[in-house]
Amino acid sequence: MQENKTLQALGIPFAALVSIIFGVMICSFPIGAYIFFSSDIGDEINYEYPLQSLDFFIAGISIQIPIEFEIGDVFIVVWSIYAIIFGIAMIGPKKNFFLELAPIMNHGKNTSSANYLVSMIKWFTILILVSAVINIVQESIGITTEPPIAENDLMQFFDVSKAPLIEEIGFRVLLIGVPLFAIYSYKSSAKHFFKSLWDPYANLHVDNKNKAIALIVLVAVFFGIAHIISGEAWSSGKFAQAAASGIIIGWVYFRYGLAPALLIHWSTNYFIFSYVYLIADVNFVTIEQAFTHSMLHTFEVLFVVAGIISVIMMIIHKRNSQKEQQLEI
Repeated sequence: MQENKTLQALGIPFAALVSIIFGVMICSFPIGAYIFFSSDIGDEINYEYPLQSLDFFIAGISIQIPIEFEIGDVFIVVWSIYAIIFGIAMIGPKKNFFLELAPIMNHGKNTSSANYLVSMIKWFTILILVSAVINIVQESIGITTEPPIAENDLMQFFDVSKAPLIEEIGFRVLLIGVPLFAIYSYKSSAKHFFKSLWDPYANLHVDNKNKAIALIVLVAVFFGIAHIISGEAWSSGKFAQAAASGIIIGWVYFRYGLAPALLIHWSTNYFIFSYVYLIADVNFVTIEQAFTHSMLHTFEVLFVVAGIISVIMMIIHKRNSQKEQQLEI
């Protein structure tokens, strides 16, 4: 009874935080488009800047496709894909975003898989919380996390915008989704194959999660290593954060599907950086200075608080579920 009251007490602030985060995520779409096509962050280059090849880093393998294009064209395609996935996440798979908030506010109940976007925001805030804890621990023992040096801010925004799409296909779909289909599939057809890649848990007969969890952890370690050995590598301090993120996103992909997993990665890249570049453009400061702006600190506080509430609610739900199972026995 006390735990149910606690869930009810947590449900209202959690729903409020989720609504706020949803709002700033929606705003990031026009903000990112403005930054890319109308700001001066690129200095001597703009969205018409031509490239001779399209670079991919899929499943740890660097691939170059020799094709001439303007970076603005690719950005529009990637931006549109994210907008479509975000729209899908708002309305599915069972309830739309706003209907799912009602039981959370009233009773602290969250069916988790009822709406992609609620699940995504919940796990995104948990990822931010875990990353913050890892960063604090590493800095306390002298390990710093340094990003690769960007030669041009517009190119950096272009790279961080397309990275989630490429990396989720490479690390989650190919390295987790395809093996999960091979392990747990009960029938062989093209339709079932693609449905399983879109939402593994809902379309595969997963009678034992241990193999899936082991695969997720293994790919997450590989994901962490890739961040510190790739062409434009982070410092070694990024490994732990990237590996932890890989575990969280990998679990979300397995349990809830590609849409929330992709949007979590989108949130850590495009969503955050769109506001960083807006702050830099409006205030005429560097990207490094923009990261220290009060708006970003406010966002971080919101994410961390929402992450803490999410963890507490998950623990209570887990304990209630275990008690119900014991009563049935």
